[in-house]
Amino acid sequence: MLEIKNLDFGYKTQVVFKNISLTFEKGSIYGLLGENGVGKTSLLKLISGLQSPSAGTCTVDGVASFNRWPETLQKIFFISEDFAVPEGTPVNYIHDLGRFYPNYDEKLFFELCTEMEVDPERKYGEMSFGQQKKCLIATALSLNTDYLLLDEPTNGLDIPSKTLFRQIIMKHSNEERTIIISTHQVKDVENLIDPIIILDRDEVLLKASFREITEKLYFNYTTVKDDEALYSEIMPGGFVNICRNPEGLDSQVNIEALFNTVMHNKQTIKDLFNK
Repeated sequence: MLEIKNLDFGYKTQVVFKNISLTFEKGSIYGLLGENGVGKTSLLKLISGLQSPSAGTCTVDGVASFNRWPETLQKIFFISEDFAVPEGTPVNYIHDLGRFYPNYDEKLFFELCTEMEVDPERKYGEMSFGQQKKCLIATALSLNTDYLLLDEPTNGLDIPSKTLFRQIIMKHSNEERTIIISTHQVKDVENLIDPIIILDRDEVLLKASFREITEKLYFNYTTVKDDEALYSEIMPGGFVNICRNPEGLDSQVNIEALFNTVMHNKQTIKDLFNK
């Protein structure tokens, strides 16, 4: 389990997190959402041990990630949005990298490269950005780490590749693996992520599963705007109105509308979900 407890973090003139607490259970694909600059990438770096909290703790299976013990780092793989590709070919890179990960599966690596239509014998420097990213995704999944951290993984992918990404992540998720996807492109992962975490400046506004969201909120798709709704958003054919759900009615979550609802009703949402 990943556990963040009473964590503070910031830079010289900017507070990023103040006394936040979160847990990430195994077997889930978490969606990490938030506006630019709220700390999504910083949170992934804290989890992977690349940054250290100024107060509180960030632990991986009970061990502080910033200790950077080999036994802990073997459990984590992080693909940053602004990744730097290694020199040479993906084959050479994975052969060197795989020695440090006890569950590395070479056969799976080649299968994933074939499935994603990339040539692992081709040099990274000769590939497009999207091809580079697909090779890194194949690398990450073939290492079979317990925790996989993906920062804007669909940036640079074309539409067929985004569909393939969703299929592959779902196929290779399991009860022993935690996947955290930080993204602005919620449409790319809408049917993939659950639970949802929404960050704001220095705090967590929402952490909830789809089941918990639909217990508290009702997404009403209609031709008429509801002035009593917490938030209404125009869409093809009418509106989606997000309302409180005291009667426990079933509805389908629209993640973009959910995000906007949370950002327009911060205290209301915190009160509603923290009861």
